[in-house]
Amino acid sequence: MNPTRRTVLAAGAGAAAALLPATPAPAAPGTGTAAAPYASYWYPDSLPAGSPGTGVTWRSLMAWRAEDDPDLSFNAASVPLAARFTPTPANTTARSGQARVQALVSFGPTSANPSQGSATADYYALTHWAYLDELVFWGGSAGEGLILAPNAPIVDAAHRHGVPVLGNVFLPPTAYGGQLRWTRDLVQKDASGRHPLAARLVEVAAAYGFDGWFLNAETGGGDTALGAAVLDFVTELKALAAAKGQRVTWYDAMTVDGTVSWQGALNDRNEAFFRTADDMFVDFRWSAGGLAASADRARRLGRDPYELWAGVDVESGGPDSRVDWDAVVPATKAHTTSIGLYRPEWTRNHLPADRRAPGDFHAADDRFWTGRSLDPARPDPADPWRAPAVSVADRSTVTSVPFASVFNTGHGLRWYEEGAVTSDAPWNHLGLQDRLPSRRWTVRTRGPRPDVSLDFADAWRGGSSVLVAGGLDEPAVLDLYATRLPVTAGTVVELTHRTDAGEVNVELAVATAEPAGPGAPPPYTCLPAHRAVPAGRGRGAEAAGAWRTSTVRLTGLSGRVVHALGVRLTAPGGGPVRWRLGHLAVRDAAPAPAAPAGLRITAAAGGDFRFAWNAGSQRVPVRHYELHRVLPGGTRRFLGGTCQRAHFVTGLLPAPGERAARFELRAVGELYNASAPVTVTHSW
Repeated sequence: MNPTRRTVLAAGAGAAAALLPATPAPAAPGTGTAAAPYASYWYPDSLPAGSPGTGVTWRSLMAWRAEDDPDLSFNAASVPLAARFTPTPANTTARSGQARVQALVSFGPTSANPSQGSATADYYALTHWAYLDELVFWGGSAGEGLILAPNAPIVDAAHRHGVPVLGNVFLPPTAYGGQLRWTRDLVQKDASGRHPLAARLVEVAAAYGFDGWFLNAETGGGDTALGAAVLDFVTELKALAAAKGQRVTWYDAMTVDGTVSWQGALNDRNEAFFRTADDMFVDFRWSAGGLAASADRARRLGRDPYELWAGVDVESGGPDSRVDWDAVVPATKAHTTSIGLYRPEWTRNHLPADRRAPGDFHAADDRFWTGRSLDPARPDPADPWRAPAVSVADRSTVTSVPFASVFNTGHGLRWYEEGAVTSDAPWNHLGLQDRLPSRRWTVRTRGPRPDVSLDFADAWRGGSSVLVAGGLDEPAVLDLYATRLPVTAGTVVELTHRTDAGEVNVELAVATAEPAGPGAPPPYTCLPAHRAVPAGRGRGAEAAGAWRTSTVRLTGLSGRVVHALGVRLTAPGGGPVRWRLGHLAVRDAAPAPAAPAGLRITAAAGGDFRFAWNAGSQRVPVRHYELHRVLPGGTRRFLGGTCQRAHFVTGLLPAPGERAARFELRAVGELYNASAPVTVTHSW
């Protein structure tokens, strides 16, 4: 395969397509004691000649120590990697236990990737985690740094969905500034014959809370001795990483003789690296025969062929990319290998700057992951793009009570709390993302299918809600979550919803068993949640646009396990309707978490602030923390949320007549119930 994109490396006849990050556009990270924290990046040891560009800080990984890292509290992930299960597939073509999906994603420039989100909704807010098995935090450049640690919001969001995240070690081609000395720096040994940077990489992943490393050695000019040294390094790295529960993925570039020669297959020139690593990304030049031979070779080695990721370059074409899918995930026989998606953030990047609203992005992203039908239970067989949902069974982490979602995607145009806007500033922070419905969007109806989307014009909490819009000539069941939720005598389900137009009767759909087979509907029982009382028709009539919470007791289901949750919507007048779901919760009780302690401002410069605090009692788990500013007159304005115990705020100014700014911090639990606040003030 020979991708035509701006990152193709021309190297004369038979030029290979190198795996290169996008050209960075650094932004100044700020100055002073309250500087904005950014995701960390390093060179192995020696630094480039000259001076770094604006906004770039050159750092040596050899010199890094966790205790000396001033931004570690902002960058260390806090959500553990969740266990997940595979429900009965939504369609007859998706398989479990065969091909998996890896994604190499650049979330921002190497030197300007904020630690805790930023003030824009224009962000690659990945939500289709159910189809992913490994995420690589892609990036690196010769002018900024070669080793990237993923930032905390991305790791927290991925872990919430059971997806491990790898940092990236990128040794660039010489045509892009690569220097062979950086490869030699990486694999150097100390006096005892050990590789200090192998140990340092494992220390970084442990301190930052991510899951291992993707190794991409593409600097040419090496020899057999260097190849042996790199293999020795990878062997030690893998041993150290395995002891910490971390992973190592190798990219098919450098061969055992130390040269860079992309093979597009597993063969004798890269087999030693595959044997040493957990898995390998097979370069884009693979062929159907080469992949089949690679899978056979993996089996002969006693390895799973799905530990090979067949590279699929979607950076420039997204779902319009031409791919020989039958070579990777054939429809009529066992899958050959797994899938390695290079740069699926095309779904954001291809949009014109004036059309990068969250709704436009999610429409493109749903098309990419679900397919042209936009319903994983009804894939379009004529769609040339074989979306992951067509071939790969989705997974879920919804296995314990309490469980709740406000359908927050991790970015938005405003911030809402109980239906009210508490910040009108756009934002992104993936760590605040909910576990979202994986099958977007499966609708079962005998009538016309209404449109379903994640909508950003209004929300109950966070930045988005589920919007169902269109005709409802017949009742429609919307699948929401595949679950494994145990039910007790006191278990209830709460739905916070709103009807903007038309009349809608709402029922909770509950299944306590799996579907009869792949593609079959869950065996739902529908329990009344809300019956519409038309406006102006007697007592109890509801005003259009009013949020309401309906509580459904799971009477008679005690001792059973809920396998699926959905809603059944009926329009007494047939529609059209506009109905929103803003919150779903499954709970036995609803205790709030304890308040945090020791809120303090650790640095302030102008309108920039660094906050830190300590955790309160851990009796009730904390989902995240939310920071507000209390303005003169008592108005509370949302400043930000984070899963960490440190937060950065920028651009604050005194309000008229305000001598001291007052800040409040709350711990928020899994049910979105908040603790009492703790406060701190700052004199202007």
